[in-house]
Amino acid sequence: MKIVEMLPIFAGIGLFLFGMSMLGGALEKLAGAKLEHKLEKLTSNRMKGVLLGTGVTAVIQSSSATSIMVVGLLNAGIMKLSHAVPVIMGANIGTTVTGQILRLGDLGDANVLLSLLKPSAFGPILIGIGAAMNLFCKKRKKKDIGVILLGLGMIFFGMNTMEKTLSPLKDMPWFNEVFTVFHNPLLGILLGALMTAVLQSSSASVGILQALSSTGAITFSTAVPIILGQNVGKCVTVVLASIGSKKDAKRAVFIDVLTNTCGMIIFFVVIYTYQAIFGFSFWEHAMTRGNIADFHTLFNLGTSLLLLPFIGVLISVAKRFVKDEEINKDEEILNVLDELLLQTPNVALEQCRKALNSMSDIAAENVNKAMDLLNNFTQERFDEVSESEEVLDKFESTITNYLVAVTSRDLTDADNRNATEMLHVVSEIERIGDHAMNIAEVAQYNFDNGISFSEEAFEELDTMGGAVREILQHAVHAYHTKDLKEGINIEPLEEVIDYLQVELKAIHVDRLCEGKCNVRAGISYIELLTNYERISDHCSNLGIAIIQAYENDYHDFDCHKHISALHKEPTPEYKESYNYYLDKYKINRVNNY
Repeated sequence: MKIVEMLPIFAGIGLFLFGMSMLGGALEKLAGAKLEHKLEKLTSNRMKGVLLGTGVTAVIQSSSATSIMVVGLLNAGIMKLSHAVPVIMGANIGTTVTGQILRLGDLGDANVLLSLLKPSAFGPILIGIGAAMNLFCKKRKKKDIGVILLGLGMIFFGMNTMEKTLSPLKDMPWFNEVFTVFHNPLLGILLGALMTAVLQSSSASVGILQALSSTGAITFSTAVPIILGQNVGKCVTVVLASIGSKKDAKRAVFIDVLTNTCGMIIFFVVIYTYQAIFGFSFWEHAMTRGNIADFHTLFNLGTSLLLLPFIGVLISVAKRFVKDEEINKDEEILNVLDELLLQTPNVALEQCRKALNSMSDIAAENVNKAMDLLNNFTQERFDEVSESEEVLDKFESTITNYLVAVTSRDLTDADNRNATEMLHVVSEIERIGDHAMNIAEVAQYNFDNGISFSEEAFEELDTMGGAVREILQHAVHAYHTKDLKEGINIEPLEEVIDYLQVELKAIHVDRLCEGKCNVRAGISYIELLTNYERISDHCSNLGIAIIQAYENDYHDFDCHKHISALHKEPTPEYKESYNYYLDKYKINRVNNY
């Protein structure tokens, strides 16, 4: 056989691997969020965990992707280690689905319908349908389905190309002699592990072995150790992905490696002990695609069922090897933004939202602390506000960078809108934190310079401060819950705070003219009013973000026009809310609608 005649093997392998990547990516994109929510709601029932891991991996066609997703959830603190281990075991079972699909090549030609299911016939059909859907369908979901069909068709077509290219090798004596080397089971295990580590997919390496089986050179004695090695080699991808992860994530990866290694040892000992004592009658018979798929399934199913009752022991062993480390609260919150979750952008965005919720809570608390300093200043409390401001800056930087990383992925329109919204929101929350720090610095300046306000000025600041505390509470709660009604009610209170600022400045000017207030105290007073009003502005922007999310359009929605329309032609509900807040935070001069 000439070298030129062997070149199509590279095309076959390339199509096969690219098809697997395309299929897995499209399936994960289409169903990633739903699968993620199922993983989050996982109960302590081990069998459900195994079934869940099996189902997820069967859908996305990659045990590594499922395991990496679980590692990301462990890093984010969403899943417990005891819940994660059964899912990883199930993922090992789910990865055998690809091999079972590829066994369709063993179907005979007697029945027309069955012959159409063979890779050689079914592959081109799927490629044609998938390409047509991807090119001509306008809806994103249908395009994704087209990519799934295209990927599956490429797997079948690549498989058929490999088989056709390798088929003539069965008549080559040297080719059969090569495989006699792997009668040494240790070399076979090493080959299987290396093959899977390089391809980073046990499904792909098993598929290539199935293609080789068409030559008839792959016997049970040759294939069994290779398959055992393939199941250990698939752990390499997850091990590399876990570098830099939290301890529980590393423990999960350790357990994955330990499980597959133990399974390999158990099967190796049982099979070769039986072969040495009694001997398998089929040991030197050629192995078919179906035989390879069945043994691959048997290994993973058997290993999972054998070790499932010993999850507690596996976790104890993992904890002995991977020790705990201390972590502060802020770092723990930001750990929800795990880079491993970037492979599923919708999940990563959900984690961003959780981090934003925590950030908004810290900002609101910091505003309250800063306001309290005006009445009771202590250096210790000022330092707390300052430290929280540094935390908010860290949150803003980390969340923004993470969102930028998410937006570099292939996002759906809905995910793009969510990412755009959150990029705006993180900036608004960070600015609220800045104004809290400004208020604290005014309190420190007053304390250091012996500046105090008149009783009348304190009452005015308390009134406006109360309104700011309330609008901040509403804004944060509305953003947490995505409560449209509460989000709409933010703007009337914001307008009342704007009115209060104008009126209180006018009253303050009167005091200055009457000599009731000195200039230094007046500067601090105006600075506080300005920061109070700015906080309410950012709360208003959070309310707008909630309304935008409800409108489901971040590009055509003009927030300035929306606010202007509310002020020029207020609805009866808006007027009622405005007058309620105006009465609640009333001062000497009022201006009802």
